Amino acid sequence: MKALKWILIILVAFTAIGVITYWILDKPLPDGEPGIKAENLADKMLQAVNDSAWKETGVISWNFANKHQHIWDKDRHLAKVSWEEYDIYINLNTVTGKAIVKGKQIKDSAATAELVKEAYEYWANDSFWLNPIAKIRDSGTERLYVDTENPETESLLVTYTSGGITPGDSYQWLVDKSSGLPFAVKMWVQIIPLGGVEFTWENWIRTETNALIATEHLGPVDLTLTEIRSYSSIKALEEGDIFKILD
Repeated sequence: MKALKWILIILVAFTAIGVITYWILDKPLPDGEPGIKAENLADKMLQAVNDSAWKETGVISWNFANKHQHIWDKDRHLAKVSWEEYDIYINLNTVTGKAIVKGKQIKDSAATAELVKEAYEYWANDSFWLNPIAKIRDSGTERLYVDTENPETESLLVTYTSGGITPGDSYQWLVDKSSGLPFAVKMWVQIIPLGGVEFTWENWIRTETNALIATEHLGPVDLTLTEIRSYSSIKALEEGDIFKILD
């Protein structure tokens, strides 16, 4: 009985610590104003990352956090996602595709569909980390200008009211006022139970097609993007048209 009593005391203590920690760390969604200031800041951010060059980028490849390797044909809305022994080719419009496991194509349609769905979710997450600034004016987004205490910082709150894997997620971008480049983001997303979790947005590189990409995101978990290459079209890819498998 004494052992049970101490177990209960420990459980109560851990629960109390968890509640207190959550109360301290969880932040409410900030207030902001829609309108011209929000849209001007959105324009400033898009110009800073050279969004026009991103739009002209036909294909981009990258490694996400040493977990997933991607080749994304932006022109044709196709993607290849690779991890471990899996190579999954996806039509992003229909979320259908082909699955290669250990060099052999899976014939079972149910197994293929499950792998394609998993790969699509990886792509949706990892491509967001690649260049979310390009998505701040996506259909279904709302933008609010948020005042900050730092005169050198501007802030834009972007909420995705529809589309994607987790509609309803919000991101507060902290932007260097002089350059227009974001240096951090705070998140209110379904996948993270705490609101306002912050990641840095740093170590910017310029790709072959002249778009700017931040490769380091330091936060509760540090994420790094490596092996970033961009191409004008699939014709410029060294391997050629890898998506013929989807024909």
